[in-house]
Order: sequence, then C-alpha cells, then structure tokens
Amino acid sequence: MLSVEQLRGDVEAGRVDTVLLAVTDMQGRLQGKRLSARYFLEEVLGHAAEGCNYLLAVDVDMNTVDGYAMSSWERGYGDFVMKPDLATLRRVPWQEGTVLLLADLVWEDGSDVIASPRQILRKQAARLAEHGWTAFVGTELEFVVYNDTYEEAWQRAYRDLTPANLYNVDYSLLGTARIEPLLRKIMRDMEGAGLYVESAKGECNLGQHEIVFRYADALATCDNHVIYKNGAKEIAAQEGRSITFMAKPNQREGNSCHIHISLRDEDGRPVMAGQEPYGLSKTGRHFIAGQLAALRELTLLYAPNINSYKRFVPGSFAPTAVKWGIDNRTCSLRLVGHGPSLRVENRVPGGDVNPYLAVSALIAAGLRGIEEELPLEEPFAGNAYAAGAETVPTTLRDALSLWEGSELAEAAFGKDVVEHYANNARVELAAFDAAVTDWELYRGFERL
Repeated sequence: MLSVEQLRGDVEAGRVDTVLLAVTDMQGRLQGKRLSARYFLEEVLGHAAEGCNYLLAVDVDMNTVDGYAMSSWERGYGDFVMKPDLATLRRVPWQEGTVLLLADLVWEDGSDVIASPRQILRKQAARLAEHGWTAFVGTELEFVVYNDTYEEAWQRAYRDLTPANLYNVDYSLLGTARIEPLLRKIMRDMEGAGLYVESAKGECNLGQHEIVFRYADALATCDNHVIYKNGAKEIAAQEGRSITFMAKPNQREGNSCHIHISLRDEDGRPVMAGQEPYGLSKTGRHFIAGQLAALRELTLLYAPNINSYKRFVPGSFAPTAVKWGIDNRTCSLRLVGHGPSLRVENRVPGGDVNPYLAVSALIAAGLRGIEEELPLEEPFAGNAYAAGAETVPTTLRDALSLWEGSELAEAAFGKDVVEHYANNARVELAAFDAAVTDWELYRGFERL
C-alpha cells in the first residue's frame, strides 16, 4: 500500500506515470479513468473526479436501459463525483508505472450515491459499528483457465476452448504445477498490490483453480476481491490465456465464491464464539439464525445473474438446501473454525458475485437475527441435498420475486436500493427471454 507522499516521490523519480481511479459497478467490475500521475496529484487529489452516472444504470454490455430512477435520458445522464479513497492506494505490478485506488461515489452536494455497491456496504458496516462490532470477511473465488486468448474465445463463440488441465486436479500438486507460471505471477503481483496471499489449489472442473487471500475487514476484503478479479484477467491476457469467473461456464462443476464472515468487538475479541453449543455465543447463534431466515429473500445479492442459478445442482458441492451444519459442505451455511477463528461460511455465491452486495446481505441478515433474537435450529448432519428442506431459489425470476417482497431488504437497504437492483434483474431477464439460444437452434433448426 502507498501513501500520497510515497506516490509523489515515485512520480518525481519517474517510477510512476499513471493513476487508475476506479469504482465498482453493479456487476462487480472495475470502471474508471486512467489519469496522468501529475494531473492526479495536482487536481484530482484535492478536487476529486467525475464520471457519467450511467455506470450504475447499464447492463453487462454497457447498454443504457430504462427503469432506473437515478440515471436516464430524461435526467440527462449527468455526472457523479468519484471521491478517491486514499487508504486504497497501491501499486499495480502487472502494469508498468501504474498505481490504482478506489473511489466512493457521491453526488455534487456530497451525499452518497446510495445504489453504489461500496456505499451499500459502508452503510451496513456502520450499522454493525453501532453495536461496537466489525465484520471480518474472506472470499474464496474460483476460476477456470483456458489456453486460448480472450479474443480467440470470442471469435469461436466460446466453443471448443482448451482448458489448462484436461482432468480433475482438485488438490493435485501436479495439476497446479502445470500452470504454475501463471498462478505464480498472479500471486506475486497481488502481493505487490497489497493483498495477503494464503494459497492456491486445483479444483474439480477442467482447468479450474482457486487462489485464496487472508481475511480482512469487510470493506478491505471486497476492495481486494474486485482488484484481484480484474487483475487476474489482465495477467492471464498478458500470458496469452483467458480465465473465467462465471458461475457455470459448462456442464461440469461451477465456479463458487464461498464467503466466510465473523464479528469482532472494539477490542478485537470474537463476538460469535462462546460457551453455547458448538462453540457459539448467543450472539453467534442469532447471527446464523438470521442468515438462514433471510437466505432466500436475499439470494438476489448472492446470485445476481441468469447463469448463477445453474450452479445449484444436487451433489455438486453448490448448495441447494437452506440448512446449516458443522463443517458440512452439503449445507448452504457451514460453521468452521474454533474459538477466535470460528466463522460461518456462506456457500451460495458463485464467482460472478458482487462481493460488496453479498457481504452487505450477510451483515443485514445477521443483524436481523441478533436484533430479533431469532432462535437457531439444530445443525443438519448428513446429506442436505436429500433433506427435503426448503431450497434456495432456482431461477433469477424467483429470486427477484422474493427480493421485491422482502421487508428485510427494504428496511436494511432502503426502497430505492431494492428497486434499483430489482430493475437490474428485470433487465437481465428481459434480455434472456428475448435471446435465441444455441440450445433452441440445435433442437429446432432441422427437427421441428
């Protein structure tokens, strides 16, 4: 991580010439500007920068779409202010002479852009702070590596790509060694960008891997998550390869993003651990009960895309049952660790998740459980896929309906935020409903 004084020294010495000022959009992507370092120091540092407010009102293809209150043709598509967060300033080792920092989005009058993912998480973190607590979070983000460039993949319509491994390499040291140059570069460059790398391991799908970073407070983890995800794609492209984080790129195992969360008080002591059964405190029991109670109605923030729901297949290590268990990977919520390391893992999100929104949902649900003192059911032992329990929504359409009807969502995030992300889901559903898919062509072109 860099201070402004260090940046000034690097600029004067000619080591840095470019500053990336980035925000995170609804899809969890980095968007922003490449600024000359001199301009950043002389102008943006003291006065911020501007960006078109359509960045929070477009689809994944960057098409302007109707239905957003904050940004439209009728409102003129004006600007919001990109206010640099200097605590996020860091080097970008995979880009020569470049540093990056994230920005908070505010309007010209200084008020928050409430639909901004980073501002949504800040609000939930502030609610925790009222109790004297901080959330600590870790994300486990899986991806699939292909030996084709992004351009080749596009030109082939993403068919007949060559995965970096041709067999299941879950925990295989031989399998990870096959692509160690790429994994090593990603890991070393992320260390250089201020992230704390823990490990890398192979996964089940062909060419699938996971790099894990040390937990941190909720905002820092989400910042690191989006920087890593963007950077890993850039590094892969530099190496003539491509990687995808989409939830279900093929019929094999999908890309998950398990999210671990725990709470600490102002003295750094664990809040969820205690003398209750399973090593929990009363607060910890209520926190997990809140997660279970709100899981279905907040699934839209864990699984935001059409493709997200293709992961939820019994026996796939992606959860279906709304159950919690002690170190049980068949449940949606898995309790792991002991004492100070005790934490709950939400296994619902896929690699396409926006981490700020998902962690906001975890906090909001947990606070509901704590504030209403919800009772916690007994942990499930055995195969939760066969439990006959209530399941997570199986389609984006179902998740949208639950989100729109959620009293918790409106109370925690506000009516405007609920409508904003509901509209995002409606836009995706409309686009999908209008598309003619390969599946339809193969089944119907000749035979129907």
